[in-house]
Amino acid sequence: MTAPAILVFDSGVGGLTVFREIKAALPGARYIYVADDAGFPYGDQPEDALITRILSVVGTAIAQFKPDLVVVACNTASTVALARLREKFSVPFVGTVPAIKPACAQSLSRRIAVLGTQATVRLEYTKALIREFAAGCDVDLVGSSHLASYAEAELSGNPVADDLIEAQIVPCFVDAKGRRTDAVVLACTHYPLLTARYKKMAPWPVDWIDPAPAIARRVVDLIGANTGDEPPPSQRLVFTSGRVPPPHLATALKAFGF
Repeated sequence: MTAPAILVFDSGVGGLTVFREIKAALPGARYIYVADDAGFPYGDQPEDALITRILSVVGTAIAQFKPDLVVVACNTASTVALARLREKFSVPFVGTVPAIKPACAQSLSRRIAVLGTQATVRLEYTKALIREFAAGCDVDLVGSSHLASYAEAELSGNPVADDLIEAQIVPCFVDAKGRRTDAVVLACTHYPLLTARYKKMAPWPVDWIDPAPAIARRVVDLIGANTGDEPPPSQRLVFTSGRVPPPHLATALKAFGF
């Protein structure tokens, strides 16, 4: 039995947080990670242009690697283009959407925040999730124009000052009518790369909701737990810019097996 090929796609290295969980659940699969760094960042781009780019990049990767399943490990790409990808290509897709339902289900204070890119928090798709799943929870939408870039910089060995990161997360923390935010949805796959920093500077403890474990469970549901009888070949990482990772990033990527 040939090991299934799983294509993981993101605008940059943020999707590695999702890839890590999928690989832990399915270590015998073959993996291709495509980082569209030539188009990064996605969060502030016009929607029509972004959809066109995503369809092109993912289409090229599907033609080249012929995956059995594609994981769109990017909230922005999923919210704007997942439906179009499913219409255009026959391969199964697993998307990444803000984890509003589980966050509201576990919130004791009934107040959560959704921390995402500007594109993700302003989309009707996200607002529809709130209407459907918030169930009486107050949901504060917080759009960041910088956190994804900060995460990329940190992984590449360019430290970002605490005050810059803190400025991006402070609006998540609301204390109103005796109810404080107790969960923050990380609605961009880049953001979990900085979770240790958030915890250090948060004004009070909250649950930081990472969608990656749920995505991994969905992939297992679709692919199955048995991923082949033979050891898979080495996993592959592709940057759409064609760049060779600089030394610090190359070292960081080794932690993910690249």
